[in-house]
Order: sequence, then C-alpha cells, then structure tokens
Amino acid sequence: MAEDDNNNVLVDMSTEEWLAHVQELVPVALEKAKKVKGFTGRWKIIISKLEQIPSSLSDLSSHPFFSKNTLCKELLQALSQTFEEAIELAQLCAKEKYEGKLRMQSDLDALSGKLDLNLRDCGLFIKTSVLGEATLPLTVAGSQQEPEAVMHSNIREVLARLQIGHLESKHKALDSLVEVMKEDEKNVLAVLGRSNIAALVQLLLETSPRVREKTVTVICSLVESGGCENWLVSEGALPPLIRLVESGSAVGKEKATISLQRLSMSAETAREIFGHGGVRPLIELCRTGNSVSQAAAACSLKNISAVPEVRQTLAEEGIVKVMINLLDCGILLESKEYAAECLQNLTASNENLRRYVISEGGIRSLLAYVDGPLPQESAVVALRNLVGSVSMEMLVSLGFFPRLAHVLKSGSPGAQQAAASAICRVCNSTEMKKLVGEAGCIPLLVKMLEVKSNSVREVAAQAISNLITLSVNCREVKRDDKCVPYLVQLLDPSPQNTAKKYAVSCLTSLASSKKCKKLMISYGAIGYLKKLSEMEVPGAKKLLERLERGKLKSLFSRK
Repeated sequence: MAEDDNNNVLVDMSTEEWLAHVQELVPVALEKAKKVKGFTGRWKIIISKLEQIPSSLSDLSSHPFFSKNTLCKELLQALSQTFEEAIELAQLCAKEKYEGKLRMQSDLDALSGKLDLNLRDCGLFIKTSVLGEATLPLTVAGSQQEPEAVMHSNIREVLARLQIGHLESKHKALDSLVEVMKEDEKNVLAVLGRSNIAALVQLLLETSPRVREKTVTVICSLVESGGCENWLVSEGALPPLIRLVESGSAVGKEKATISLQRLSMSAETAREIFGHGGVRPLIELCRTGNSVSQAAAACSLKNISAVPEVRQTLAEEGIVKVMINLLDCGILLESKEYAAECLQNLTASNENLRRYVISEGGIRSLLAYVDGPLPQESAVVALRNLVGSVSMEMLVSLGFFPRLAHVLKSGSPGAQQAAASAICRVCNSTEMKKLVGEAGCIPLLVKMLEVKSNSVREVAAQAISNLITLSVNCREVKRDDKCVPYLVQLLDPSPQNTAKKYAVSCLTSLASSKKCKKLMISYGAIGYLKKLSEMEVPGAKKLLERLERGKLKSLFSRK
C-alpha cells in the first residue's frame, strides 16, 4: 500500500498496480543515487543492488501465481518503502543536509541491508515453492474452497512467512505457527515442506533468545509428531539444538533436549550428535536439569551409548558416574530406567568399561534399583554383563543371589530371562551353584519352563542344566513334580524350539531316578528322543537307550 506523505492515507492497490508503482520508483532511485558525491563506497554498493531489482521483478511477475499471492503484494510494498527511503537518503546526501556523518553512514548501511533482504526474498519466491505455498485472501479462498483446503492454504501462508521478510515479521509468523500447532497439528504436518524446515533451522541461529525459544518449541512439537527427523538433520538442526542445550533458557534447554532425545533414536544421528559435541552438555543437564530435561538428556545419552565405537569416549567424558548417580538419585523413574539402559550398553562388550562401572559402585546401585517391586530388564541385563568380572565374595556381600531370586519371581519376562542368563554366567564353580540353589532360584527357573517365549525357556533350561550337576540342586529339581513334564515338552524337535539340547542335558541328569525315568516315558520322551537322535542332538541317543532299557526291564518285571 502507498502512503500520502501529508495525510498518511493508505491507498489500496492490486498486486499489478504495486508492481507498476515499484517499477516506476527503480529508475528514480537509481538516478538520485548516481548523483550523490559523498559516501562513494557505500552508494556504489547500493547502486549495484538497485540495478539487480528489475530482473528479479521480471522473474517474479512471470510466475503464474504472482497476482493471486498475498505475499507478493507485501513484498512489493516492502520494495516500495526501500526505494522511497533510498530516494530520500540520496536527496539528503546530494544536498549534504544530514545530521552527522556517522548517522548517515549507519542509515546507508541499514538501507543496504534492506536491499539484501528484498533481493533474498525475491530469490526465495522465484527459486523455492514459497510462491505456490501461500494463500488467496480469506474472503476469496472461503468462497471457492472446502474448509480443509482453506485451512491448508492458511497454514501454507504462515509457513511461507517464516522464510521472507525481516526478523520481526518472522517472529509474528512463529507466534501464529505456535498457536496453529496447538489447535491443528495434524494439518500443519500435512502441508509441511522441506523448505519450511530449513527456515525453522535458520531461525534457531538468530541472536534473539525469544525467536530461538519459540522456534525450538515448534521443532520439538514437530519431532514428537514424527515424520520430519531426516529433514531436520539434513538441514543442519543438530548444532544449534546442542548449543541451546548448552546455553539456552530453561524452556529452550528442555525443548532442545527433548528434540535430541527423539532424533538420537537413529544410530546415524546419534553418531552426529556425538560428533557435534553434544555429549558434554547432555551430561551436564543430567546433573543440573529439571525432571523433564534430565530424563530427556539421559535418554539421549542412552541412545548415543548404543553406538559401540563411541563408548570409551563417553566413559572418558564422565558418563559412568553420572548414570550411577541417576540410578541412585534420578528425579523421575524414567531417568533411572534410561541410566540402567545406558549402563547396559556400556558394559555389553568392553571389559575395561565393566571394571570401571564396578569400581564406581555400579553393581550396588543396579542391585538397589532391582530391589523395586517391578525389576526392570535393563538393570538385570547390566548386572548380567558385570557378574563375570566380580568375585564371589563381592557378590555374596552385596546379596546378589537373593536378589536374583526376587527378579525370577517378580520381574518381567525379559528381566527373568536376563536373571537366568546371569545364573549361567556365574555357575562356574560348585560354591556358586550352591549359593544359587540356596537362594531359592531353582523352583523359579522350573516355573519359567512353561512360558511361551522360546528364548526364556531356553535360558531357563540352560541354567537348570548348569545347576543340576550339583547333587543338592538335582534333588531340589526332582522334588518339583512339574519339572520332568516341562522338560519333556522341550524335547520337541521343531526348529523353533531352541531349548531341546538343554532339556536333553537336564533329563540325562535326572534319569538316575526311577521315578523321573517313569515320568519321562509316560510323557512321551522316547518318541521325541528318537527324532532328536536322528537330528544328532548331543546326548539324545544315549538318553534314549537308557529309557528304552528301563522300559524293557519294566515290561519283563510286570510279566
């Protein structure tokens, strides 16, 4: 819109009329600028930028949506104001009627910056999809389109405004986008494009704390909704998000950390976060953040620790002490769980890290966490990783074996499986086997033989086959009437049954008992063993022969 200098009357004009008006101003501004004698260097730069405008306007006006796009009119209005300012400054410089040299230099620099912005916006309109994304005026659009189409059109305009104009106008667009996201996130996601993501990432780099905070709030909502993670990473969002975790406001830190939590679920992105220096600020947030930030930071670090090649460096950055502290003092239960998962990852394959976790008191903290009413799988797996590096005396002093029994009784199937696996790892001596039996683990392991999960049954059978070699434990197994039937069922030759070799081992140890042999025969062990013998499963043929001899003796004695 044009202004009357005396009355400030706003005159409404069409887009084409604005174009004609701007095209009339260009030669006037150039003529005035070329007559200026002072500030030669600055005016030379301004003139070169003014001379680029006509070709940009020509490209812009040739677009099929030019006259229908509300943003085109606004861009032309901004150009008109810039040219009028250029004409005014040129006249002042030509007549040397300005307040001071420094003031004029500052004004000319500001004018040059506005021309840069105008040229950049013209380029965006021409090179990107902004021109096609914006909307018709609401009064027109509402009469021609369905409500959902109108909504999409309005959202496209809000998103397009993130890419053009000065910072304050982008700030207003951000405000609008935040409100739209609250009310209609689904439709925002439906029209979101890569160029919009790129614009949001650029706003993360702005110096204004308000703009950065609102931008990261939008990005956090988009990340939590899913679907644009790859765009964010490829457009360079990770470094500014990490900087916000490092030095942003409380809200900025929280939203940035939640964003990194989601983005780090990808192993490749987790590597990039590590490479961009994201570990230290995340570790610091685990120490000092609020409950939400702490949990999100712990989860991000857990995701990064899943990458094997960075684990040693993570330990050098102090992650082990921080995670052990979270296990002991984490604000939310989630933080404790993420810490346990992180320790599980760190101790998966690196013996040096296992010893380091042990030396920092990690086993004690993991056992204390396992004492809860619902022992978590990750903590038990971490313990399983560590037990092979710990002395029997230490395990006894920490009450390790009764706690294993607690997990076998009350834990989830995954936790029970990890506990049974830990038993397999520690049962390398007679004394260890005795301690496990005395803790009451054997009946609980037998009960695990009836669950549906193949992997749980397998590890339970493996643990029993290790323990049963000790006579006192063997007697404990024999006392359980359900054990032999469960083990016979595990002789099933199907490929899905991975426990059959351990079932053969257990039944072989029990075959010295007449009662157990009779039970094996009555539940059909011979038929299974014949098939397993053909499959050359270790021990199957020998056990089959023992049972068949027992069956013949029983037959002759009855006759």
